[in-house]
Amino acid sequence: MYANITGETPIAALTVSQLIDLLDKHKSAPAAPIAPARDYTQGYAYGLKGISKLFGVSHATAQRYKDTFLKPAIRQNGRKIVVDVAKALELFDEHAKG
Repeated sequence: MYANITGETPIAALTVSQLIDLLDKHKSAPAAPIAPARDYTQGYAYGLKGISKLFGVSHATAQRYKDTFLKPAIRQNGRKIVVDVAKALELFDEHAKG
């Protein structure tokens, strides 16, 4: 490759082709996809945090989902929110279809 490139060589002293070669040489293998920590095909999710994790949305969007199309899948007593995951996924699919 290039004999004059060491660990002390400033990046500004490299040519574009040298930098690309170095990056390609040290490129790591792509990371394996991370499996979800919990299987959300059954059971319950709790709170707005559970809704946001289930659908991968922000807190505000989880609140909007809870107040609209997910209402039949949610039981709430005071501040406690329990979501039937199977029903919520079904309602989400129906909502996504239109």
